[in-house]
Amino acid sequence: QVQLVESGGGLVQAGGSLRLSCAASGRASSTTTMGWFRQAPGKERVFVASIWRSGSVTYYTDSVKGRFTISRDSAMNTVYLQMNSLKPEDTAIYYCAADSRLYSGTIQPYQCEHWGQGTQVTVSS
Repeated sequence: QVQLVESGGGLVQAGGSLRLSCAASGRASSTTTMGWFRQAPGKERVFVASIWRSGSVTYYTDSVKGRFTISRDSAMNTVYLQMNSLKPEDTAIYYCAADSRLYSGTIQPYQCEHWGQGTQVTVSS
């Protein structure tokens, strides 16, 4: 059984920064790919970024490239999302996700077996 616990959300002004953390417990093989998704009010949950266990390969959705950075501490089995130059349209609940399979590119929510409870990120204009 894998548990994912997110932290680091909050309220920030446009142009500001936040750092999200996701600590994973359980079998390490179940977290080969870890990633972040977000869901804005009234919208579907969508992919934001992902990273392989090695930390050497990352993927981002186009709207966050150059602003967000995903990283991973494999020893701690923790993944981070550094979010800079935040915009009001980044406002959403951010979810950490993990799966035992190795994924390249954009990931669909159904492809991830394990999910965190979500953390709210609100960016004011």
